[in-house]
Parts: sequence; structure tokens; C-alpha cells
Amino acid sequence: MKIGVIGTGNIGGTLARKLSAAGHQVRVANSKGPDGVRAFAEEIGATPADAHGAVAGADLVILSIPFPAVAQLPKDLFDGLPEATPIVDTGNYYPGLRDPQIAELDAGKTESVWVSEQIGRPIVKAFNNILAHSLAELGRPAGAPDRIAVAVAGDAEAAKRTVMDIVDQVGFDPVDGGSLAESWRQQPATPGYCCDYDAETMREALLAAVKGEAPKTLNRVYGLLGKLGPNPSHAEMIAMNRSVHAAD
Repeated sequence: MKIGVIGTGNIGGTLARKLSAAGHQVRVANSKGPDGVRAFAEEIGATPADAHGAVAGADLVILSIPFPAVAQLPKDLFDGLPEATPIVDTGNYYPGLRDPQIAELDAGKTESVWVSEQIGRPIVKAFNNILAHSLAELGRPAGAPDRIAVAVAGDAEAAKRTVMDIVDQVGFDPVDGGSLAESWRQQPATPGYCCDYDAETMREALLAAVKGEAPKTLNRVYGLLGKLGPNPSHAEMIAMNRSVHAAD
């Protein structure tokens, strides 16, 4: 497939690397333009581009940028893209930690519904509930007993199936997270968020999520992060994320 990746941070960059290695034609873009991403693109066998170049003619687009930057994307970015082309949103909203407050999200709007409204296109939510280290280092072949699951939510079944295939290709078990409106179940501080669960446990965790509880839990997570110090290990992060729901 021709895949455009906008954003080359921990998640977007890792996906670009894995998908290029899997034989896809990958074009990468970030906020610095083609020259700013050229060295990375050459390293992973991808093509450097600007945002429009990454999107043009793509069979799939991965949007992996900080949440506030979504509203700053060019308004015509997806105009030439067929409606059925999957656009994957990997982002998460971290108010008070990394991101400025967004009133609609603070009022309870589902994060990827807001993203869809900002770009004027349907999207699929995926790769947001896995840590960057897990994505980069813990992929396993299909059927492996220690394979980690990734939730995938969206309204268009064909687009969702395409994204679930990509999840499988990069080493993880795709779990259907339901409609885009239900994707709040995989947002930060929910029971299935960044816990390295297998597919069965992930399904249980998604079902265990309670609407409106995540913002309160997120404040607990922020407090625990402060106690872990500036460089917590991957194991400490997983244990912390699991612990905030252990007594629920």
C-alpha cells in the first residue's frame, strides 16, 4: 500500500519504520517540511514529503501529531483523498501535562470525534493505547502467547478492517473497539490504556471502562507519574497504568 505518515515522533516514526520494512511505500512528513524529515526517511527507506505530499494518492494515512496541532492542519489537506481512504488518528489529549485545555474535550467530547470534526473526515482510532516502547520492541508473530493487543475503533467497517490488518502486520493483535463514538474506552486513563494486555484482557478492559471516569483517573496518573521520577522504566509505566484500575 501507499501509506502517508504525518508526524515522525515516537508513535508515527515507529509505524513508518515498521511499515516501510514490511514493504509498503511510505511517505513521511512533519512540521519541518521535506528537508526536515529527509534524513529519517532515507534511514528507513521512505520518501520525504510535506503534509500534502504525504496524503496525495495514499491508500492509508496515519495522523500522529500532538493534539493541539490537529486544528492547525491545512483545511484542504484531505480534499483530494477518496472518502473511503482510512485516516488513522493515533493521538491522545493530555490536558495540564502536555496540551493546552480544549473546552469541548474538557466538556466530555470523545477525542477522536473532535479530531474528525477538525479535519472534516471520518477517521479510525488506533495505536493510541500502546506505549512507544511496546510498539517499537514488543511486536510478536501472530499466535504468539505473549502478543499484545491494540484497540481499533471506527465507523466504516472496511476502513477499520484495513487498519486492523496493519495492526497485525506490525506485530499486535487488533481488537475491535467499536464505533468512533465508543473510542473513549481506549483514551488515556481507561482500563485498557497502555497496559500491554493480550486480546482477551483488552476486550474485558474496554468493556470495563466507565464513561466520565477517565478525567478523574488521569489526575491520579499524573500524581503517580510524579512519584516515578523523570525517567520511569517501561515496566514501571505498565505497572502504574494497571494499578490505577486494580482496586476499581
